[in-house]
Amino acid sequence: MILDSRTVQSTPESGARAGYDGAKRRKGSKVHVAVDTLGHLLAAVVTPANEADRGQVDALCERVQQVTGQKVQVAYADQGYTGEDAAYAAAVHDIDLQVIAKPEGQTGFVLLPRRWV
Repeated sequence: MILDSRTVQSTPESGARAGYDGAKRRKGSKVHVAVDTLGHLLAAVVTPANEADRGQVDALCERVQQVTGQKVQVAYADQGYTGEDAAYAAAVHDIDLQVIAKPEGQTGFVLLPRRWV
C-alpha cells in the first residue's frame, strides 16, 4: 500500500476541525489515505491540518488490515512518515514501512521508484 496525505482548505465555519498546516500554509483539515498499488482507497483518516503524518500510521494500518484480512505486508510512504514511532506503529500491524526519500539535489518533479505506483 501507499500512505500519503492532503490538506484541504476550510472555511471559518469549520471550527475546531480546522488546524494550520505550516508546510502548505493552509488552514483546514488533513486527509490521510492508504491506497493499493492501483490507487484504490483502502482507508482514510481526517484530522486537523496541524496533525503530523507519522502520527496517523497506526490508525491507517489498523484499518487497512481489518479491510484486507491482514494481507498487506509493505507500505511505501514519503518523508513525512519517517521516524521510529511510525515504523513501530506499522510493525505492530505486521507491515514493513518503507520511506522513499527524494534524491539529494533534486529540483522539480522526479518520478520516485515505488512511491508513485
